[in-house]
Amino acid sequence: MKPFQSQAVKTTFQSPLGLMTLAANDKGLVGVWFDGQKHQPALADWAMVNNHPVLDQVKAALQAYFLGQSKDWKLDIDETIGTDFQRQVWSQLRNIPAGKTASYADIAHAIGRPKAVRAVGSAVGRNPLSIVTPCHRVIGSKGAMTGYAGGIERKIALLKLESAL
Repeated sequence: MKPFQSQAVKTTFQSPLGLMTLAANDKGLVGVWFDGQKHQPALADWAMVNNHPVLDQVKAALQAYFLGQSKDWKLDIDETIGTDFQRQVWSQLRNIPAGKTASYADIAHAIGRPKAVRAVGSAVGRNPLSIVTPCHRVIGSKGAMTGYAGGIERKIALLKLESAL
């Protein structure tokens, strides 16, 4: 994966599902993580900020999301993070509407790589934009609640919030 740029800044957001860290650089949003989730980069050296236009916009969007007022994300995202394959998968995730789910196989087919289901699973798990790029909407082919870097309990809570369960 292409590393995060060192000029990224961070802030925190207290969600109903736990503390989250939000990060942005000069190109846009680069991270939305539940604290302690898998594949979260080391953030200790990133500058903490209280006011940042992108991060303030993300906080407002997350507040509306958790209140059930909005599930649409119109945010500036740094599209250079990740490999070409990961970006292709993450882009496809943003096409899954709120209240719906898709399987890893569905994503693999949608990107024209039907045999790359495991690689899709790996890319989904490394999605740096939890909730914004809705990897929680990806389930197993038989409807199983499989893998979520933020924890299965959070995945289920997010799907219930979106009326997908």
